[in-house]
Amino acid sequence: MVPAETSATSRRDALKGSRRRSRELALQALYEWLLTGHDTDTLCRQAGESKEFLKADKAHFEQLVRGVIEHANDLHAGIQPFLDRPAASLSPVEHALLLIGGYELTQCPDIPYRVVINEAVELAKSYGGTDGHKYVNGVLDKLAAQVRPAEARK
Repeated sequence: MVPAETSATSRRDALKGSRRRSRELALQALYEWLLTGHDTDTLCRQAGESKEFLKADKAHFEQLVRGVIEHANDLHAGIQPFLDRPAASLSPVEHALLLIGGYELTQCPDIPYRVVINEAVELAKSYGGTDGHKYVNGVLDKLAAQVRPAEARK
């Protein structure tokens, strides 16, 4: 018999892994959206055809892709004050990660802000430019201080 603590830990680890995969797939879908403008249904369908999608948190993936696209104007307005250039001039990877991070910071209060930033930074290290992770970290850290001031001060 598996102790309850071990079982709960396994569920948390599985959720963490599936959430990371959902963010990774959302990054890929939003990268494509930034370059092509494809609609959300097309992006979600294409991601659903990936083998990795079986291991992802499907609900979180859809929430991210649909939410980022639906709230893109507000998300851009939220991050722009912390950028050193227009968002359209950013690398598509860093741009998509800032939108995902901005969405999670503003629309997913159940996800701690440090988790949001860490996940975006880790994806930037894997997929972004050489120092892209530093840029993503700096922008999201400033956004977190604005949109989650009580949590960011701790």
